[in-house]
Amino acid sequence: MPAKKCVAMLLAGGQGSRLGALTKNLAKPAIPFGGKYRIIDFTLSNCYNSGIDTVGVLTQYRPFVLNQYIGVGSAWGLDRKYGGVFLLPPYLREKGGDWYSGTADAIYQNINFLDMHDPCYVLVLSGDHVYKMDYSQLLEYHREKQADVTISVLEVPWEDTIRFGIMNTAGDGRITEFEEKPKNAHSNLASMGVYVFSWPALRRCLREDAQNPTSSHDFGKNIIPSLLKAGKRLYAYRFQGYWKDVGTIESYWEANMDLLSDQPQFDIRDDSWRICSFNSGQPPHYIAPGAEVTGSIVGEGCQIFGQVEQSVIFANVYIETGARVRRSIILSDVYIGKDVEIDRSVIGEKVQIEAGRKIGLLSPGSREITVIGQSFAHREQEDCEEL
Repeated sequence: MPAKKCVAMLLAGGQGSRLGALTKNLAKPAIPFGGKYRIIDFTLSNCYNSGIDTVGVLTQYRPFVLNQYIGVGSAWGLDRKYGGVFLLPPYLREKGGDWYSGTADAIYQNINFLDMHDPCYVLVLSGDHVYKMDYSQLLEYHREKQADVTISVLEVPWEDTIRFGIMNTAGDGRITEFEEKPKNAHSNLASMGVYVFSWPALRRCLREDAQNPTSSHDFGKNIIPSLLKAGKRLYAYRFQGYWKDVGTIESYWEANMDLLSDQPQFDIRDDSWRICSFNSGQPPHYIAPGAEVTGSIVGEGCQIFGQVEQSVIFANVYIETGARVRRSIILSDVYIGKDVEIDRSVIGEKVQIEAGRKIGLLSPGSREITVIGQSFAHREQEDCEEL
C-alpha cells in the first residue's frame, strides 16, 4: 500500500507533569534522550523509515524548543516539496479559537489540514515514546482487516494496566472490549497510543464528539469507546519489539539505562533502522589520561577527567578530576566540579555542581532517583529534588 495515502498526526503538546523539573521549560517530546537524541526523534524516525512523508506535529505546551528543533524536518528527511513536516499549534479562527482540550480535539481542530491532503488513512502517534516500529506493516494489517480503527498493542505487567487503555480481543484480533486506565483490568493487553483510522470514519466521529458537551475529547476516553459502541471494526495489532512510555522519571531513567550494555535491550546502532536527529556540530569527546569510563554513552564535546560508570552523558559536559558519576543521566552543558559524587540521578541542562558535593547517595536498596532541574546552580545538598 503506498504510504502516500496516509498522513501521520503526531501529538506533541503534552506537558508531561510526571517528569517534574525536566518539563518545567520543555515539552515532553523535546526532552533529551540517549546521549544525543530528543524523545520525538524516535517517532519521526519511524515515519522516515516507514516511508511516511507527510507528518503534522501538534504542539501546544512550551513549543519554542520543539519547533526550533524540528525546523523544516530535514534531519528526518521530511523537507519535501510534496508532503513534509507541518507544525500545527492551536490558532484563532473567524469565530474565535481555543487551546487543544484533548487528544481528539487537537485532531478535530486540524480537520482542514487533513482534508487538504485527503488521505485514506490517518496515523495518530504520540511524541513521548521510545520504540522502533514499521508503520507500513501496521497500515497493511489495517487494510487486510478492512478495519475502521487499528490499535497497536502489547502486553504490560498487570500492575501497570491502570496507566493504559486496556482491551480484550477475539481470536481474529477484533477488539471486543476497551477500558481506559481501568482500576481492575480484565486483560493486560495495552494500547501503545499508536492508532490507524480510516479517515472517513474518524472524521465523522470527531465531528460528533466535538458537539458533545460532556466529552473529554480524548481518544482513549471517548473516541475509541464511541466507535466500539457503534459497532465499527476495531482491531488490535500486536507489537513484538521494545517500547517504553517515558512519561515518568523512573521510566525515563530506566529507558536510558536500557541502552547500556554490549547487547542493549534497545539498539540505537541498528543500521537497518536509523534513528535520525539534529546534529549540534560539537567536537569529539575527550577522555583524559587517568579518567575512567565504563559501560557508558558519552556525547560529543565532553571532557572527562574523572570517573564515569554505567551512565549517559550528553554533549559538552565537563567532569573534573576526582569526580565520580554512577548510574546517572547528565544532560548537556553541565559542569561537575572536583570530587563531586553523583549516583542514580538526572542532572538537567547547564547545571553547575560545585566541588565536593554529594548527590543521590541514597540508602542501600533505595529506588529513588534524584533530579536536578534545568539551569539550576547546585549549592546546597538540600536543594536536590528527590522523586
